[in-house]
Amino acid sequence: MRNEKLIDTCPMNGVINIIGKKWSILIIAVLGNSKKMRFNEIMNELKGITPKTLADTLKQFQSFGIVYKKQFNETPPRVEYSLTRDGEKLRNSIVPVVEWAVDRSSNKDCIILNSVLKNKRGLK
Repeated sequence: MRNEKLIDTCPMNGVINIIGKKWSILIIAVLGNSKKMRFNEIMNELKGITPKTLADTLKQFQSFGIVYKKQFNETPPRVEYSLTRDGEKLRNSIVPVVEWAVDRSSNKDCIILNSVLKNKRGLK
């Protein structure tokens, strides 16, 4: 007999909500390559993402405690995003998945994935 409560409370449900969307792992990877980034810098790194998708994902990451948003009271306004400690732990956890993806891919020139691996190995 299955224990329904164990399935309902599985911590993997939360993880899937965080990294299961199309751009999630790439956003975490890009943010982890820098200490802090502005919105447009992230957009420039992730060719093809829409501003709405990036904004929604960053907002969701903030609510999960993965991303920290720092707003500066300046003119023009300035906002910077960075990974929290939990975000850094998550990034370090996904590096093996990135390595696996690079090993399987015929496109060994993926800038984002290769930069994740270089930064993880301290090769900056």
